Amino acid sequence: MSGRSVTDESLSPARFRQAMGRLVDGVSVLTTVTAGHDHAMTADTLTSVSLEPLLVLVCVEYETRWHDAVIDAGVFGASVLAADQRPLSEWFATRGRPLHGQLDRAPHHRGELTGVALLDGALMHLECRTTAVHAAGDHAIVVAEVLSISLPDTVGPALVHFRGRYGSIA
Repeated sequence: MSGRSVTDESLSPARFRQAMGRLVDGVSVLTTVTAGHDHAMTADTLTSVSLEPLLVLVCVEYETRWHDAVIDAGVFGASVLAADQRPLSEWFATRGRPLHGQLDRAPHHRGELTGVALLDGALMHLECRTTAVHAAGDHAIVVAEVLSISLPDTVGPALVHFRGRYGSIA
């Protein structure tokens, strides 16, 4: 350690975002359905939590439509994106996109257990049931039990996010 004291400037949200941007994250699209409407969002916070039971977590900003929808539905799907699915990631990350028809440009099928949309061509799919929601600043940590796992036979390069940019890794 250099012995340098921490200043407010070194702990700014912008600096924190810059620091966390140096962590390579996989890119997923999270989906849920409530009151007959599909909701989707791009996320880079899909994380395994436990093997016994099988648990994952996602972090969701309170102000998103997806937050309210997943709390209401209690289930969600996760589609981990392949490198060629970047346009879908960008679309589902677009704030203010129309709710109705937002999945029209995304080939998908329905999960057998939850009915949520799962994107075709993804590297894997999970269907999940929410087991806990924890307040965490301006986000909620949604913990969920994995109900089903779908793994395609062939897997291409993954879409990743690093230093604010998209990339891929094989």
